[in-house]
Amino acid sequence: MNDLSNDPDDSLYSPDVRNALAGFTHGEDTGALEAAAAVRAAARSLDQLRSHGTDNRGLSPGALDILIRLSTAEANVKDLAASAGVSSRNVTGLVDTLERAGHAVRVPDPRDRRSVLVRITDDGRTWLEEFRRPSQLAMAALFRGFTDAETTRLRHLCLRLVENQQQLARHLEGR
Repeated sequence: MNDLSNDPDDSLYSPDVRNALAGFTHGEDTGALEAAAAVRAAARSLDQLRSHGTDNRGLSPGALDILIRLSTAEANVKDLAASAGVSSRNVTGLVDTLERAGHAVRVPDPRDRRSVLVRITDDGRTWLEEFRRPSQLAMAALFRGFTDAETTRLRHLCLRLVENQQQLARHLEGR
């Protein structure tokens, strides 16, 4: 999605994507498919930016997400996985990475001796504090020119996509 153009209403679009999708749909409306392609392109752009920022500091974007969640409260792997929308197995690997880096530690759950909690360490808090400002500056640059209302609307629309996907997944699982 390199070369972008403007529709008559001044909305951005990708001529390459539109042309490819017009062939795919045999000339039918491409609006939803173009929007999905734009969401994927935006997500890739964000992931590239986050990866650049975290890889230079020795953590993956997934490990960063877990560390941020741990900064507010300790949690078990199952709860971390649910809040991150990934599998417990995935979170176990991310917690292993955070432990090796000294950013998190597993501790016994005082309410359930069979369970383990994950807690951020002082080193993890220091790492997050050092990453906070560059991250805020990068996001400010990425969203430069957006109004508060636009960023709120964008968040809302993206989360509506998430809700619709979850409903669709539940429907498909019920078949």
